[in-house]
Amino acid sequence: MNQTSANSTNEHPDAPALTITHLSKVYPTGLKALDDVSFTVARGGFFALLGPNGAGKSTLINIVSSLLKPTEGSVKIMGIDLEAEPSKAKRQIGIVPQEFNFNQFEKVFDILVTQAGYYGIPAKRAEVLAERFLKQLGLWEKRDTVSRSLSGGMKRRLMIARAMMHEPPLLILDEPTAGVDIEIRRSMWEFVEKINKEEGTTIILTTHYLEEAETLCRDIAILEKGKLIQNTTMKELLNTLSVESFIMDLTQPLTQAPKLGVAETKLTDSRTLEVTCDKSTSINSIFTELTDQGIEVLSLRNKSNRLEELFMRLVEPHGEGSDEPESQAKQSSNATAEVRS
Repeated sequence: MNQTSANSTNEHPDAPALTITHLSKVYPTGLKALDDVSFTVARGGFFALLGPNGAGKSTLINIVSSLLKPTEGSVKIMGIDLEAEPSKAKRQIGIVPQEFNFNQFEKVFDILVTQAGYYGIPAKRAEVLAERFLKQLGLWEKRDTVSRSLSGGMKRRLMIARAMMHEPPLLILDEPTAGVDIEIRRSMWEFVEKINKEEGTTIILTTHYLEEAETLCRDIAILEKGKLIQNTTMKELLNTLSVESFIMDLTQPLTQAPKLGVAETKLTDSRTLEVTCDKSTSINSIFTELTDQGIEVLSLRNKSNRLEELFMRLVEPHGEGSDEPESQAKQSSNATAEVRS
């Protein structure tokens, strides 16, 4: 971590990475995009900020990154009040917005060195950091490539590298894997998990891939129509599910799902059976019924979208673009290359 960030972070060593207190935002149209939202993100945490379209996520992120002013409430980053000490607070965060917003005609390496300059990082140090992050994100061989020539997945990784150039203790990822293939997505998460676990970088993630949030994040907040409706650990939230689903790979193909007295079943294909049962149901009783019908299970695994099931129960359906001020907030975020001091 660079010296400036380290000194600022250590001013309030016991403070959370992010403290949101009674935050509200009312747009000129009268829409209340955020309504008295309060939560904290622990240092070193991996935090999911979720919600349907128009829930207030982009508004909240834009307030944290100082692109918007709240109507009421306060934000502290590493214990530093954003309104009282905006430059110092903003140095603590790196933002990876949804849309690509770097110079499409600039070379990859130069984009990172230029970004470091906004934070007063000397050129020699910037070059060392650029090499480090490009290698970690699998982009070193593309360092002299004009950015417009990169694939979508490479551009996503470049966005993360750029956000890390001032070594912020808090990294905010806004839909970072949208439109990225599985292989690139995994490499991105390997990097993010590494800096979270080995360097203590706090991660805040917004995503519509709820399986990602369930797998990666330890804590979660869910917004709905500007209100905070959940703020807990991922484990505690998942434990509120009254049912559990399993995926069973079968040794022999079936033409229809078997009827079980203790669980609901459906075939996802001829050799894959999905079984949903109450949490109190014994797995042995399921196997007994299947065995009695001559069905042999080759392997068993938990269905991975438990969070999706909970999410759909917690929030009301929202359509794309349901909240015009929220969309405007997102555009404002995308138009800004990076939070600068």
